[in-house]
Amino acid sequence: MELQPLGSSKIKISPIVMGTWQAGKEMWVGIDDSESIAAIRAAYDAGITTFDTAEAYGNGHSERILAKALSDVRDRVVYATKVFANHLRYDQVIKACERSLKNLATDIIDLYQIHWPSGSFNTPKVPIEETMRALNELKVQGKIRAIGVSNFSRQQLEEVAGYGEIVSLQPPYSLFWRQLETDAMPYCVENDVTILAYSPMAQGLLTGKFTPEHRFAPGDHRTKNRLFEGENYRRVQAALDKLRLIAAKHDCTPGQLALAWVISHPNTCAIAGARNPIQAAQNAAAAKVKLSAEDLKQMDTIGRSVTDQLDDNPVMWKF
Repeated sequence: MELQPLGSSKIKISPIVMGTWQAGKEMWVGIDDSESIAAIRAAYDAGITTFDTAEAYGNGHSERILAKALSDVRDRVVYATKVFANHLRYDQVIKACERSLKNLATDIIDLYQIHWPSGSFNTPKVPIEETMRALNELKVQGKIRAIGVSNFSRQQLEEVAGYGEIVSLQPPYSLFWRQLETDAMPYCVENDVTILAYSPMAQGLLTGKFTPEHRFAPGDHRTKNRLFEGENYRRVQAALDKLRLIAAKHDCTPGQLALAWVISHPNTCAIAGARNPIQAAQNAAAAKVKLSAEDLKQMDTIGRSVTDQLDDNPVMWKF
């Protein structure tokens, strides 16, 4: 898999990044640690070199699982983790970073990201300059290599960039969730900020595996995802019928088609989760799918049949 620069840093990342929210178990059902480890290892074996996690994913459990899977190849992979919105005071950032270093069994974090802007989910408001002071110090100390942000708007991104070098933005982005295009994407392209798109398969919707009658098990956070609700879900199913035809033309799965669409955009990588080795290998193979200009035009139209009916709320879930 051909690697690409992470923003203006010297770090090289894979266009398909493995996301490990599910490895944290919390807010997911049916997750087995040994299967998570096998999936992470399969992703690495298939050419994925970059792995995204967060302290909030199972209170560090995802970070620890990642370490168990990859510690023996640590020098060949990129770790990206995040500090949550309730830990953005100077001393809290420092302590959170130390916890993540311990969880990941490493002496340096390649990409350390602010998970959500200060004040999200009723967390205390902290001046961005205070948070960035801690992050910049961690970088000078050699505990982190680069700084990124997640779930920031263009306005928030421009503000934080005034206090230090920001190499990446991690937003939700898929054929079925596209607010990014009219907000932060132009800024990222112009300023060499890599977009690490999460939920590029719309939390599994774009794999086509969920039927119109599907019901999630109790405890699955996707019950709160607005794309799975009522009319939105019906529009999704109609769009998927059309996307399957394009996927068949490329001899790929709908999920691989969705990932290929995301990484076809400038400066954009796709963070894809996997529950098992088969899913991980399939995700990695999406990097080989090459879409034509006509494919992209058709997919744009199909995607908009869903997104044009959504409101401008940037948060996908009703938590």
